[in-house]
Amino acid sequence: MDKSDILATLVKEACKYPPGHKERQKRLTQIIKLANKKLWKENTIYYEDALQETWIYFCQNVCEGKTTNPYDPERATIVTWINNYLKWRLKDGFIKQEMQKKQTASIQIGQDNQIIDPVDNLPAPTQSPCILEEIEAWVRKDPEYKLRQTHLDKHSEVTCQVLILHRLPLETPWKNLSEEYGISAGTLSSFYQRKCKPLLRDFSKSQGYI
Repeated sequence: MDKSDILATLVKEACKYPPGHKERQKRLTQIIKLANKKLWKENTIYYEDALQETWIYFCQNVCEGKTTNPYDPERATIVTWINNYLKWRLKDGFIKQEMQKKQTASIQIGQDNQIIDPVDNLPAPTQSPCILEEIEAWVRKDPEYKLRQTHLDKHSEVTCQVLILHRLPLETPWKNLSEEYGISAGTLSSFYQRKCKPLLRDFSKSQGYI
């Protein structure tokens, strides 16, 4: 049985189980790891974000079709279906990058002279349970103790573990976190992007999500 047949079989098996069932989650994770090697590759700074959005789309629509029509094996292989969506997200990434180059005039100065980029206030895509549950479990367990050890300078209570849990859907706005900790939204967002997001990316890579 070649890889395409294996993937097709895994899709059929996964969809036999209801959403959230551990057997569905197990098979979806297998599909992600197998299909990842056959996906379109591109050396751009937004590729990993586009890929992560693609896996979210995959988990939401491969069986039930929560945001669009469900995957139809009669129309395309699972890899072709995933690649088509990935390429659209890469186009979005290119457009967003071009817009960011032109938005200098829109950047604001917040409290403590911290720069606040409006892009940070854009809502993140809704995570899919098959990925979100594993991410949340990893953050809470923090097996290597990296998330709890990485904290904002002079604020040991503001750790990557705390911020990632707050920023998982449904996200706590930076404004609310700023009020809770008495720290500017720009400072919190900057720390999250520089220190916490790379740890989250490393975990996603280790699980084969990106």
